[in-house]
Amino acid sequence: MEPSRKPPKKKSGRLEAKPDLFPQPEPAEYSTAPAHFSGTDNPRHLRVIHALMIRPRRREEIDHIAGASNGPELMAELRRRGITRKARRTPCIDRDGRQVYPGIYELDDADRRAIAVWLRIRDKRSGA
Repeated sequence: MEPSRKPPKKKSGRLEAKPDLFPQPEPAEYSTAPAHFSGTDNPRHLRVIHALMIRPRRREEIDHIAGASNGPELMAELRRRGITRKARRTPCIDRDGRQVYPGIYELDDADRRAIAVWLRIRDKRSGA
């Protein structure tokens, strides 16, 4: 007759969870892709990012906020750093009565997420 062996008791007294107790979720097809923004310390970029986080801006406003007269190049620099949204062209009538399509810059949700992640990392590193 063999002696009956009890399984060793856990020190905490808890039972061990089985690995398949909670199956891993499958990623959804409509799941958002990870967003990435490499960041910047350029004051012009920082002013424009702050303004765009508040609301969409016209090209002329970007020039004024940045303190430079080449807003499209500044936005191209931000795109090279990871901001994906380009200018949206909207129809309007200029002072001469002609229909024109000025550019309006805005951040989409992926850009906002990428900037928020970058800000958290930056603040964590600086100890803020």
